[in-house]
Parts: sequence; structure tokens; C-alpha cells
Amino acid sequence: MAAKTKLNWIKNYAFETEIDGFTFNLDIAEESGGNNLGPRPKPLLLSALSGCSGMDTVGILRKMRVEDYKLEINVEADIAEDHPKVYTAIRMTFNFTGNDLPADKIINAVELSITKYCAVYAMLKAAAPIKTIININEQEVWNA
Repeated sequence: MAAKTKLNWIKNYAFETEIDGFTFNLDIAEESGGNNLGPRPKPLLLSALSGCSGMDTVGILRKMRVEDYKLEINVEADIAEDHPKVYTAIRMTFNFTGNDLPADKIINAVELSITKYCAVYAMLKAAAPIKTIININEQEVWNA
């Protein structure tokens, strides 16, 4: 099975993309000559990374019967100064909040995601190093 997207040019630098039946716009900022009609393509890679790993992690935690928590994943990337302006380093931080959260299960779930299941992580780590941090109730419990 192949992954597919469709992209249609709207105007200027704006495009409409279709992925899995969902459509949204891509564009560049007005100060760069665009119309700011949607997100930039490169940060979508970071969103895909956090979405992929986040979905894996909550699925694994569900199987471990870990529930009643909040999860926020923040991703930042350093960008090369010269063209092509690729990501040179990525930092992904998992922020869990809740009562009596089992650190061992959370660490295991995130580690399984980033080492075994998340294909986006596997693809991006081939291009740039990814540092992963886990915080539980604002306390760092894991850093790899």
C-alpha cells in the first residue's frame, strides 16, 4: 500500500493539500511574499512527529491501563542557516500531568514509540538527531 497526497495550487505561494480525505492550505508568510493562508510545510514535519509518537504513546499506555492524565508534546527544531535550510537538531518534550502517574510505564511507552513504532521518528532521526525528554508534573524523569 502506498501513501498518497494531492496538492493543488491556489495562487501565489498557496496550495491546497488533501490527505486521507482532509483538506487544508499550505502557504508562506506575507513578509515572504505569501498570503498566510495556512501552515508552512516544514513545521508540519514536526507536527507529524509529535502526532505519530503521541498516538503510539497513548495507545501503549491504554494497553497498560494508564488513564486519567493530560499529555502535551512540544517539538522544537534548529534550522540550518544555509540552503537547503534543513532541521539540524530536534527536541521533543512529552509533558504529562496527573495524579499518581507511573513513571516506569510512561517511560516505557514513550521509549517503545520512538524506538519501535513511530515511523515519522524513524524517518526524521535519519536526517537530524532527536532528543526526547519526558516530564511528569513538571519534573524531568527521562532524557534520551
